[in-house]
Amino acid sequence: MLKKITIIGGLDKNGHTESIQRLEIFPGQVLAVAGPTGSGKTQLIADIEQYREGESPTGRRVLIEGNLSKGSSHHLVAEVSQKMNFIIDTTVEAFLYRHAKVRAIKNPETVIGTVLAVANQLAGEPVSLDDNLTALSGGQARALMVGDVALISRAPVVLVDEIENAGIDRLSAMAILSAHGKIVLVVTHDPTLMLMAGRRVIMKNGGMHKLYRNTPLENTMMEKLAVMERDMSRLRETLRSGRQIIDNHSKKETKDAWQAFFSTARSISAGLSVN
Repeated sequence: MLKKITIIGGLDKNGHTESIQRLEIFPGQVLAVAGPTGSGKTQLIADIEQYREGESPTGRRVLIEGNLSKGSSHHLVAEVSQKMNFIIDTTVEAFLYRHAKVRAIKNPETVIGTVLAVANQLAGEPVSLDDNLTALSGGQARALMVGDVALISRAPVVLVDEIENAGIDRLSAMAILSAHGKIVLVVTHDPTLMLMAGRRVIMKNGGMHKLYRNTPLENTMMEKLAVMERDMSRLRETLRSGRQIIDNHSKKETKDAWQAFFSTARSISAGLSVN
């Protein structure tokens, strides 16, 4: 089992040495990669995905267990992105069974059932074993891949690209991947995901600029945001399931969701103004 990966800093877009010269990530950890558009988030992920040894424009090196990969460890990385869709013309069950067989998974039927349960926990629309992969929606495909990566894939490193736009329960997806011992790097603009990660590297001008760990206030904010998201999720499901906000139950559900939203927003704003 992979114990850690280490990123040795290189140069930013102006050729200056990156502020962060050594970044270690361990199994079960989620690291958020944040920063404005054009700050270098995609290049950092590309360097990690390809286990660079100083040959990319940044000059970064990625170490496995403290050593250079020597070009033999690309299979250690899996990717989940917002644009992921299947092109294989087969059923969900056949795809999962083949992958489980390739990975020499014992009791594949049990594992396949668990992968399907994970997908249906994350996706808004149920996935069945008889569904054709090419007929899955974007959200269903990404939910299925999270389950597959967590339970079948042997890749210890998972790169996640802007999953807030992927149409799945992104907070649960991150929790599932980290709970299965994956090293997770998530590129995101989502404040809830940034805070859930616990650590975030801030990119600037192509370089790793700052590394932050959550403060106690940020942890409190994250918990409030998570509660707010659950309330808004219930409201979203009410509306997209075809129900209108007309009966007493739905009125109360809507009122509670909006009260939670504004209460959390006011609390966060107050905290930011103090700090």
